[in-house]
Amino acid sequence: MENSKLTLDDIIQLTHQKGEGWAIAHARRLLELIREIGAEIPYDSQVLELAAYTHDWGAFPVHFQKDVDHALRSRQVVESEILPRLALTATQQAKLLEAIELHDYRDLRPTQSPEALLLREADMLEFLGMIGLAREFARGPKDVAACQRRILERRAKILGRFRLPRARQIAQIRLERMEQCLRWLESESFGIL
Repeated sequence: MENSKLTLDDIIQLTHQKGEGWAIAHARRLLELIREIGAEIPYDSQVLELAAYTHDWGAFPVHFQKDVDHALRSRQVVESEILPRLALTATQQAKLLEAIELHDYRDLRPTQSPEALLLREADMLEFLGMIGLAREFARGPKDVAACQRRILERRAKILGRFRLPRARQIAQIRLERMEQCLRWLESESFGIL
């Protein structure tokens, strides 16, 4: 596989090998969200499948670099190690790199391609609702109050950021669920957390 062209199956396998247990499930959930929020938008599904599986590679221990944003690092890794081995047009390559680099909710730069917009909005949805809560508590630490603070901070940065109508609808549902769970958490912890 070293010098040959890579397929999506190869990328999935590499994501599994290089990444951590969460990466494949996260990518699959993103693709489901993309299908739902992008139903009315023409987009390149090949580009988005590749982006979903590679957008967090910069966060994997094998590629991580201190003081380099994980989205930028993911783009660097894909651009240097993967892109030359993918059978993509120049336009597809540009869309893939943009989607990877701009996927993070903290990046306020506007997206140019529908692929970048869809990946960013799906990734933001992943931080809301039950899955958003579960992801934050899975990250740890074993400090409920610290996890709750991180949830609230991230939620505040995501609110009002959705551009796609269907993403806004899903976000509203997830926010309501999240708010109810946070009320239960506060209640069951007797306000102590």
